[in-house]
Amino acid sequence: MGRRFSSVLVILLVAVCQTAAATTFTAEITDQDGKPVANAVVSLVPDPLSGMPGASTRLSNEQHIDQRLETFLPLVTIVPRNGRVIFANSDQTTHQVYSFSPVKQFEITLARGASSPPIVFPNPGVAALGCNIHDNMIAYVFVADSPWTALTGPDGRAVIDDVPPGTYRAQVWHHRYPLRRELPSARIAVSTDTTQWAANIRVLAQTGSRSHAGSY
Repeated sequence: MGRRFSSVLVILLVAVCQTAAATTFTAEITDQDGKPVANAVVSLVPDPLSGMPGASTRLSNEQHIDQRLETFLPLVTIVPRNGRVIFANSDQTTHQVYSFSPVKQFEITLARGASSPPIVFPNPGVAALGCNIHDNMIAYVFVADSPWTALTGPDGRAVIDDVPPGTYRAQVWHHRYPLRRELPSARIAVSTDTTQWAANIRVLAQTGSRSHAGSY
């Protein structure tokens, strides 16, 4: 009995130590004017890459995108590789959702009040979404390889909990980042304490047109 109790105690102590060693990583993303950047995707990719678990171990495998007032909600959705997205139409008109992106190509028609079957996104990257009926509608699905991926809020902050200590490449993606430019990234040492990272990125001004032909 004593030996069994000791073994259980050792297992519990190891679990507690592993939990305590995890870090809360906070990224603060601002633009060229020092203003917070919302809807930026922040990812931590470990070095070496071979030690990275699948993104689905932390990210939800299924997300929902609604259509209201001829707008996709939310603007940016994160799913892991092979994650699914269900589209709903809460408008009083028909929508035709499509993506021509290499990451995922599809086209579906949604009558008012209808929902789609789950659409699977098997490849990492960004899929830009549009509506063939309403050209002003646009949204993005970010298909993540890293389980440590999060979206910034209106304050420009993204918080990723339970990051194991180590060396990572922090990467930022934003839908208004200039095309064909290398995405911002930095080498980050994540310690057992709370780790913070501030990044300033240059984004394009928001225009009246939301067309995304050829963007992703």
